[in-house]
Amino acid sequence: MLATGDLLPADESPQDPTIATAPEEAPRYLIQVARTAMACEFQVFLNAGEAERGTDAALAALEQVGRLEDQLSVYRRDSEVSRLNRCAGDDPQPVEAGLFGLLELCVQLHREAEGAFDITAGPLSKAWGFFRRQGCLPSQAAVDESLERVGTQWLKLSPPQRTVAYQQPGLEINLGGIGKGYALDQCDRILRDGGVESFLIHGGRSSVLASGRRRGQDRQPDGWLVSLKHPLKPECELGKVRLRDRALGTSGSANQFFHFEGRRMGHVLDPRTGWPAEELLSATVLAPTATLADALSTAFFVLGRERSMAYCDAHPDVGAILVAPGQRSGAWQVHTTGLAAGEWLPADDAQQTS
Repeated sequence: MLATGDLLPADESPQDPTIATAPEEAPRYLIQVARTAMACEFQVFLNAGEAERGTDAALAALEQVGRLEDQLSVYRRDSEVSRLNRCAGDDPQPVEAGLFGLLELCVQLHREAEGAFDITAGPLSKAWGFFRRQGCLPSQAAVDESLERVGTQWLKLSPPQRTVAYQQPGLEINLGGIGKGYALDQCDRILRDGGVESFLIHGGRSSVLASGRRRGQDRQPDGWLVSLKHPLKPECELGKVRLRDRALGTSGSANQFFHFEGRRMGHVLDPRTGWPAEELLSATVLAPTATLADALSTAFFVLGRERSMAYCDAHPDVGAILVAPGQRSGAWQVHTTGLAAGEWLPADDAQQTS
């Protein structure tokens, strides 16, 4: 999943923590802790001077991200997911409790999102060349052959034994559409256990989780302001999202695509048809957990505006900011649903509808 917005705290320059404060005031600048993992940079932002052991907790949280990468990455042969892909087609394989719970959620979301979220879509990504970031147009025969090996319904989960079996030859899983969100939720637990109440953490700027508030952010210091950029025009800001005890995920094809005969082919594929999803320019989801926001942003990008809004209607704790092409060439429209008052602050020139 590729970032479609600048998801650092709005109006902040973390490399220059020099905001002046009166001596009796707590510092207003941010502490930033970062590490590279899951092919992107994870960053934690803390209010300076607020949590006694905040930096230690942030470091521990980011160490957990590295451990999760070792477990979840399909690019690491010795990861638990790679072991499943090698062996679960032959015999049921035991799975660590956290990963088993994540797979159960993936099965649930596959059903709820009408098949638009599918962790077994790796063969399609390989057929289109996006697995190695070398997009190319496959033949329809290659797409059809890949589709025969796609389908979360072929995963057999056995909760009593906590095992996973693949019931279709060639099936494999790839948790790239949900893994970063899952990692952020693990970081959230570690930070809270470390006594940190206010923080913002993101993975690759496409998955964000915020707790508490950023001190001194504005005259209404509630939560954390996050800037959302236009998916095709990064110099344009669509608006800001105010996050507090909530997570955000955004999905789009701004950085992985190719053109064929004037048609833009993006890397977010519809696992039901095998072809790129094309109705939206980006899908941003707000949800109670980063795991859910991460997965649903991909699902919504595939589902399109009407089906995504229907999902939000049925799940009141989920909101969305959907960017769709406008009727005129070069125009766009921002559609929002399920957001609380003050949660979405559109830019003055954003073409907005609810």
